[in-house]
Amino acid sequence: MLDHFGINVADMATASAFYDKVLGVLGHRRIMDFDVAIGYGTTEPDFWISTFDGVGANREMHVAFTAPDAATVRAFGEAAESLGAEILHAPRLWPEYHEHYYAVFVRDTEGNNVEAVCQTADEGD
Repeated sequence: MLDHFGINVADMATASAFYDKVLGVLGHRRIMDFDVAIGYGTTEPDFWISTFDGVGANREMHVAFTAPDAATVRAFGEAAESLGAEILHAPRLWPEYHEHYYAVFVRDTEGNNVEAVCQTADEGD
């Protein structure tokens, strides 16, 4: 539904290292790279991080990235944790959303709530 989504970051180097790794787990990569903005995606830049002079503090944003299966959701969480990210909600099924919703929620380097979700997972995945 979205064409692209972006967030502002105060520390581009730390934020880009975080997103390089966790989005790489999901099969995405840097598509465009400018001094003040980086676009990530599979074939086109769908998710952007950017900065500007005086960016200041941001309100927490939430973004959910699609994962193909539960194992990839877990790998996303492990990649984030290896970079020191806070695990907000460990990987699990979320039946309160629907019976196949499997997700992990982490706090990125800028304080945002970032999720990896598979909407077709089975408990045995």
